[in-house]
Amino acid sequence: MKRLMLLACAAPFLAAPATAALPVGAKAPAITTTAALAGKSFNFSLADALKKGPVVLYFFPAAFTSGCTVEAHEFAEATDEFKKNGATVIGLTAGNAERIAEFSSVECRDKFAVGVASPTTIKGYDVALALKPGWTDRTSYVIAPDGKIVFVHSAMSPAGHVKGTMDAVKAWKAKH
Repeated sequence: MKRLMLLACAAPFLAAPATAALPVGAKAPAITTTAALAGKSFNFSLADALKKGPVVLYFFPAAFTSGCTVEAHEFAEATDEFKKNGATVIGLTAGNAERIAEFSSVECRDKFAVGVASPTTIKGYDVALALKPGWTDRTSYVIAPDGKIVFVHSAMSPAGHVKGTMDAVKAWKAKH
């Protein structure tokens, strides 16, 4: 009963849009973090990823939660098309971060990397989850190779994140 009441109280906040302070045109803060792809850990650097093309950087609240699993599956299904358009996909979280290697394999289906969002990264991208301090909200960015943000979508629902980032990557590619 307590859990049901908690969910009822939290529902309006979960449906509300998240907020992202970094507007289109802003310079993306540097990121260096521990990440995993197909269950194998590695050091991720945004600067290195941008040398290969645009980066789809998406923040999600926590590994192995329902909305984050849905979003990971959608990004996994779209990864080949992102690659075809020259983009790298990486998800970052601070929630259940000790399980990113497992999440990268099970839910990301070995298709793209997920990593740990540090407090500095959370602050720099203004993606702190209001209801759970220390965790990340659900915000997706497309960052051009010059380090400038070309697209941002911030909403707690996973719907629209993959489509929005894909459209932005294709639009960027069409101009370059």
